[in-house]
Amino acid sequence: MNSIRIALVGVGNCASSLVQGLEHYRDGANDNVGLMHWELGGYRPSDIQVVAAWDVDKRKVGRDVAEAIFAKPNCTAIFSPVVKPTGTKVKMGKILDGFAEHMADYPDDRTFLLADIAEPTKDEVVAELKASGTDVLMNYLPVGSQQASEFYAECALEAGVAFVNNIPVFIASNPEWAQRFTDANVPIIGDDIKAQLGATIVHRVLTDLFAKRGVKLDRTYQLNTGGNTDFLNMSNRKRLASKKVSKTEAVQSVAAERLEDENIHVGPSDYVAWQNDNKICFLRMEGQLFGGVPMNLELRLSVEDSPNSAGVAIDMIRCAKLALDRGLGGPIDGASAYFCKHPRKQMTDDLAQLAVEEFIAA
Repeated sequence: MNSIRIALVGVGNCASSLVQGLEHYRDGANDNVGLMHWELGGYRPSDIQVVAAWDVDKRKVGRDVAEAIFAKPNCTAIFSPVVKPTGTKVKMGKILDGFAEHMADYPDDRTFLLADIAEPTKDEVVAELKASGTDVLMNYLPVGSQQASEFYAECALEAGVAFVNNIPVFIASNPEWAQRFTDANVPIIGDDIKAQLGATIVHRVLTDLFAKRGVKLDRTYQLNTGGNTDFLNMSNRKRLASKKVSKTEAVQSVAAERLEDENIHVGPSDYVAWQNDNKICFLRMEGQLFGGVPMNLELRLSVEDSPNSAGVAIDMIRCAKLALDRGLGGPIDGASAYFCKHPRKQMTDDLAQLAVEEFIAA
């Protein structure tokens, strides 16, 4: 099989975990614990190469991706401390709404430090995508970066590069954007990546379990805290609109009956600096069993946030490449439903998994 050449928009914690994972899962380097698929459509993790990258932080711009992934303010777990140079240097990215003003009020090690370098034009990004032979463009911008995400989506369309939208801005699930990718015959997977075993996937599975076992769900909340730049960025509630919609609809879509807005709360709750990339979820579900007898469930989940998404990202990359190989364009619905919180077409996770396996098997 050919390699899969990827470009990264944002070299933060999630990109760090992904690149570390590509080193960790090199053929014969370690066991395959943590992967949903060792081989997917003939592609292995070791077939993925980073050939282009953009960021706006001066501590990352100009450095090889293998070095930039360990630069501040990244604070995720280092499970692969030695990453071979990729030969790809991080270029200055487009800022637009990717930087929130409140981020300037925090210590340097916790926030973004903007590089004083000219931002690229769309033509320059498109030229880089084409020159590098990029197959898949990975969007890892901060939550709330609608304009910046649309800028890179435009670049992917013009370059004919598959687009994987890992963040909760609506591109794949937006009818106009979905149609544009369909018309251009360019694949897109999104929106808003689900972690391997994170707060939303656990909440969804339990909500689906309530429905299947005839338990009436009356009310529920999901409260999350963390100390990475994602949580710091989201401490500005104005940047949370699409995030709350994405996470809430992921749960609502598998409930037996849609809950009233006042009876469901899903979303980030607070920034706790010392947690770094650790994310803690507090989940409560209240319902009624046989005879209307009340019950409640409480759960506490602690995970390292960014590695929790990286294994899913590896599968999204490979599904996007399979779509390219097969000449498919537009939203890849099975992969989007299984790997993302806010796909164009919601499915229960068991049906989405079947759809993904059928897609892989062609």
